[in-house]
Amino acid sequence: MNPPSPSAPAEETRAQIFRRSSYLEHLHVAQILRKETVGGALLLAATVVALILANTPAAGFYFSLRDFEVGFEPWHLKLSLGTWAADGLLAIFFFIAGLELKREFVAGDLRTFSRAVVPVAAAIGGVITPALFFVAINIGGGPEALRGWAVPTATDIAFAVAVLAVIGSHLPSALRIFLLTLAVVDDLLAIGIIAFFYSTDIQPMMLLLAVVPLALFAYLTHRHSNFFGRKTWAGWVILLPIGLLVWALVHGSGIHATVAGVLLGFAVPVLRSRKGGGPDAGPGLAQTLEHRIRPISAGFAVPVFAFFSAGVSIGGAEGLTKALTDPIAIGIVVALVVGKPVGILFATWLVTRTTRGTLDPDLAWVDVIGVAMLAGVGFTVSLLISELGFGHGTVLDDHAKVAILTGSLLAALLATVVLRARNRHYRLVEAKERLDEDSDGVPDVFVN
Repeated sequence: MNPPSPSAPAEETRAQIFRRSSYLEHLHVAQILRKETVGGALLLAATVVALILANTPAAGFYFSLRDFEVGFEPWHLKLSLGTWAADGLLAIFFFIAGLELKREFVAGDLRTFSRAVVPVAAAIGGVITPALFFVAINIGGGPEALRGWAVPTATDIAFAVAVLAVIGSHLPSALRIFLLTLAVVDDLLAIGIIAFFYSTDIQPMMLLLAVVPLALFAYLTHRHSNFFGRKTWAGWVILLPIGLLVWALVHGSGIHATVAGVLLGFAVPVLRSRKGGGPDAGPGLAQTLEHRIRPISAGFAVPVFAFFSAGVSIGGAEGLTKALTDPIAIGIVVALVVGKPVGILFATWLVTRTTRGTLDPDLAWVDVIGVAMLAGVGFTVSLLISELGFGHGTVLDDHAKVAILTGSLLAALLATVVLRARNRHYRLVEAKERLDEDSDGVPDVFVN
């Protein structure tokens, strides 16, 4: 028998799914998740405050504040504060999603097929399957009910990471990266759904006009990436107005304005140009912007949106019962709690079968089940799609939002049971990922 070829270990590594990323990717994701943990706590706090205000004598003040209009009417930008939060502040959230997704595909783990196939397939399965569950339950409800098919398709990474922080789970880095990547791809799929299925009265001329400032934004960020280097103020003074113009034109085109955020994120370069020193000279503009703007997104934009969007007047026990017995609400809860993990698990299993892949030796399928359950925590994008599908403040929208909160809570509780049961094992893996016996600054498990 011939001895194994030198390439055998590499082939074995490529055949593993959920294996560790590079140490730099590990550090990058850890930094993101720390920020999202704080953002998740603020998100939960904003939600609780909104629900309290909407269901107490302060409800009148809350709803009048949410519906208070401000803006410039001739440009069709006189909007309620709630709409400004959904259309404006969430564009910041999707800008970060665009930056992160492009970075992953250009310089992160998603640049190689072997690493990208699992989270991408899982994200697709986690979008299609809950949508099918919802449709199956509401097929007799007519077109109005079926407009909510996309509500349970997105994962809220801030909410999910906040759950991990609360339960004290020491989830291994490979699973954290999988959860983050899945959520980012989810966001891309969600923005595609919003653009194609929830946009109305499209104005082609406005859309074409938006291409001009978008192209200028891309040109400036590629040719003059030092705007955000030594001349930070110059970058904001020049690029921010251009970005706002893109947003305003997309908003006027009938396409939901959050699409502008993703487009602008995609326009930012990930790697440094040769003039800027090349990839080895440090992080590119995309990572710089992500580092500076993510705290604004996680700490302000998303919590404010949640404050204006999650405030639902439940109407006591009777109102809660009426909301949760609505087929639309049942479809959303079942889709989040059952459909989402089933879709993720099936897609992941299918990849392992077709590629003959195996799990990393430190992980088991029960770990994948726990993360798949946690991905059923849908919130920010789900609330947005509910408003787009059913109409802001309608009875169906209120019922859908109650279901989103309920389904996300149930998914979080079920994930907590599974992940807490494995916490002792996760602590051992975490200790292993910190061990650096040769003192070279990189834990030994990250050295190939």
